[in-house]
This record gives sequence, structure tokens and C-alpha cells, in this order.
Amino acid sequence: MTRSLLLAALVAAAPFSAPLSAPAQDMVLRGGIIHTGVEAAPTAEVVVVRDGRIVWAGPAAGAPVEGLPLVELNGATLFPGFTDAHAHLDGIGWRELTLNLEGSASVAEAMARLSTWAASQPEGPIVGRGWIETHWPEGRFLTRQDLDAAAPGRIVLLARADGHAVVASSPALVAAGVTAATEAPFGGEILKDEAGQPNGMLIDAAENLVAGLMPQAGAAATREAYRAGLSVYARYGWTGIHFMSAPWRDIPLLEQMAEAGEVPLKVYNSITPDGAMALIAGGPRDVADGRIITRAVKLFADGALGSRGASLYEPYADAPWTSGLMQTTPEAVRPIYQAGLRAGIQMATHAIGDRGNGSVIDWYEEALAAVPPAERPNGTDVRWRIEHAQVLRPSEYAAFHTLPIIASMQPSHAIGDLHFAPARLGDARLDGAYAWRSLAERGVIVAGGSDAPVERGDPLIEFYAAVARRDLEGFQGPDWRPQEAVDRLTALRMFTLWPAYASFREAELGTIQVGKRADFTAFDIDLMTVPAERIPAGRAILTIVDGRIVHDAR
Repeated sequence: MTRSLLLAALVAAAPFSAPLSAPAQDMVLRGGIIHTGVEAAPTAEVVVVRDGRIVWAGPAAGAPVEGLPLVELNGATLFPGFTDAHAHLDGIGWRELTLNLEGSASVAEAMARLSTWAASQPEGPIVGRGWIETHWPEGRFLTRQDLDAAAPGRIVLLARADGHAVVASSPALVAAGVTAATEAPFGGEILKDEAGQPNGMLIDAAENLVAGLMPQAGAAATREAYRAGLSVYARYGWTGIHFMSAPWRDIPLLEQMAEAGEVPLKVYNSITPDGAMALIAGGPRDVADGRIITRAVKLFADGALGSRGASLYEPYADAPWTSGLMQTTPEAVRPIYQAGLRAGIQMATHAIGDRGNGSVIDWYEEALAAVPPAERPNGTDVRWRIEHAQVLRPSEYAAFHTLPIIASMQPSHAIGDLHFAPARLGDARLDGAYAWRSLAERGVIVAGGSDAPVERGDPLIEFYAAVARRDLEGFQGPDWRPQEAVDRLTALRMFTLWPAYASFREAELGTIQVGKRADFTAFDIDLMTVPAERIPAGRAILTIVDGRIVHDAR
């Protein structure tokens, strides 16, 4: 996702209030199947919570329930709290408040939505995101000419769904001074038409050329965006989110919100690089009894596959003139990695292409060798992550186990990308693509996420994608490596225990066990037994965080 594209968007909707139910932190849960996530005792009849902690998870007989509020599941199925291990909380909120082009079926439909939005918002720049061309009959990116016709004379900036490209209108390019003579910055690309003029598409680092045109949102608007994103996620059933590319400037705001009781979920922040040295100097931050933890830095090795910014060892199969774009150099990341090791700060590096991933593996190995365990607060337990780990060379699986590296992966990418990844990569490179099972079977922690707002952010879609490896219509396509689908228990761990581990919280989160925090997600379907094709049609019934109900649809 882009580092800053939506952060500065102007709120174009009424303030959003997150509904939040807050009963006592004592409760008894019963009346449905309860999956604990504990191998030795996989189910329970009753769960008892006192002061936000689990004090009983087992049979109804003997459960200490007297005098405690009763929460009837009414046939719903209870799980350990689901955590999205990779999402962009700011973007999720801005998606609710700006032009959303998700689901546009064609250039024509996307531009019709733009025209409608422009009519309703007659002044100021227009900001939006969510379009993706891979299903469009036109089979092409948007261009400035499309935007100019739909919103004449307006500055328009529309991010592609993956956030690694933005299309800008002609007035936007003029205002930013982008011409045929403008050189693309390192890690970026300015696409041009047959006449050699910018066609409006700015890839990865080239997005920064128009960043100055974004309306600057104040603290109040940013707060509303965060509240909107948190409310959406509570309704989906998430009890926690690993906030990737959390803007360093927003950390105090998020902490203030948590102290004020405005953050219903647990948020684990991996911050933007501009705050890396400040976080390293100050050390990990933890406020509101772990409601907001800031302990990681998010860096970028390369771009995205859809916009051909992911860095590959060999050229793209469908664009032999390019091998993608690296976004950084070893010289730039080396001091951050080494300083982070000495301060106990986790590193989370975006890498999608095989060259991007191979480079990060090399950089991590170098940093770990340069800073011996005796110089690290966490010793050998550093838990560094690669975000996406999307296209690997199978020979590199072993590095994830031996270094080790947490693979932070988003199953929904595989069921969206299956419509274009074979063309981008060619068949041979699919052997190491979206390889959840190959990694998990080698003992690698695969922390499951959604990358919302790149994807919808629904835990049921993510679980379905992990176990079915098919799109939402049931399509898989030839040779889409069906063996990489995972079993249901592995999928459950991907969204419960393994995100807890990836945030150093497996001792208190991720399973339903005595002593752990009372974070639960209940769905109206049993994910462990329902036919896979029915999973996306389910819905979250209850979301409970530290024994407080934050979403109730019973």
C-alpha cells in the first residue's frame, strides 16, 4: 500500500461515531460450539471471564459461573479473537470517507462513479482509491484522459487498489509540474503515451510527485478516519490489527484515543520509516494496557505485482522490458536494521517479487551477523518479518525457518492475483508464489492478514482464501498450485495464534486458555466444518476484546 496517499485526504462525509457496547469484563459464554485453538483440548462447552481474563475454558460441569453475566451464543461458533496481521488502519477509515472505486466493473463504471462524486463535491481535489483493471473489458489502466472527461478541470488522484500506483488528471499533473521531461524518482516510474507525454499513471515512488496536491487533513479528520476504520473492523469480527505503515506523526493521536476509550481493538503499530530512529531511541511504546503497542518499523524493498513494481530476478513474462522496481538499497536499510536489533525494535519489510524477497533475506542475514545476540535485548528472539513474501524462489523457503523470518502473508491476494499473476510471472515462478502451506509445513510462522484497504479486510474472505485457494466465484484456474491451500487448523492459527506470536503476545492472546486475555470472535458458521464455498457468506456475530463486547449482532 502507498505510504501516504490517503493519509492527507480531506474528509468528505459527516463525522462517524463507532458504536461500542461496554458491559462488565466478567461474563460466561455458552450456547454454541467453542473452538479453543488448543490442540490438547480443541473445544469447550463454556468459557468464563473475570476482569477481562479467561478463568475457565472447558465443560459446563464445574464451571464457576455463579453471579456472572451470561452471554448466550445462540448457536454461533466462538473462536479465539481474530487478528489481521497486515492492514492499513488509516486507509480502511479513509475508504469509508472518500471516493471508493472498489468493485468497478469497467473504466466506464469507474468514471461514472467519479462523475457522480465530482457533482456532489464541487470544490477541491478529488481523492479516491480501489480501482483495478484486471477484470475490466477494456483491459488497461486508467489514464488522465479518462479522469479529465469524467471530472473536467478538476484535480483528481485515484489510487489503484494495491496502493502502488495512482492515476492523476491533467490538471493534477500541471499543478505538480509533471511533464514529458520529468525524470522518475528512484523506485518509481512515470508511464507515458505514444507521444511521449505522461498518461497520468505514476508508479510507486513517482506517486510522491503529486503528494503535495493532497488536501491536508487535520487531527479531527484523521481521528474520524481512525474511528471509522476501527468500527468497520469490529463489525467484521477482528479483535486486533497489525497497523502497517502507521504514520509516526499519528502515534500520539492513536495513544490519546486509546487512553480516552476510543480504540475498541488491539492495535500493533509498525511505523513509517521517518520515525524509525526516534522509535529506536525511545524504545517500544505500550499504552492503555496493551491496547496500542508500537514496536516495529515498516520498510519497503519493492513495489506491487499488479502494477509491475514488484522486483523480479528475470523480466516480467508479459512485459519483458521491465523487471520491476526496488524501493531501497542495502546502504539505506543497513543502519536501521542494525540499530533496531540493538534496541529491540522489530523490522517488517515489504517484499513481493522474488528479487525483493531474496534481497530482504540477504539484508536480514547480514544484520543478524553484524549484531550478535549478546548486543540485542531480545537475544535470538527478534521475530523479524517479511510483509507479503508473495513470490519466492523455493530454494529460499529454508531461510524463513533458519534465520528465522516470520512470513506475514495475505491469502486474499492469491484469489485476486490468480487472474493476472500467471501472465505476469509465467508458470515456473508460480512454484514459489503464495506458498502458505510450503512455509507452514517447514515450521515457519505464517501470520495471516488482509492488506486492507488493498483487499476488503473481511476475515471470512481471508480464511476462505487460505483453505480454498479459489476466487469468490469458485474459480481457481489451471495450475494455480492447489496444494498450497492449508488445512483449517492451520488457517485458524494464521489469524489467531500466529499474529499473536508475530506481535510478541502469544502468552496472552491467540488461544482460549485460562490466564489469557478474553479476546473472542464468534461467527454464524463453524469455520472448521462448513463447506468452504459457504465461508464468505458468513458474518461476525460477536466481537469481544478484553471481555468487553465491541460488536453484537445476535
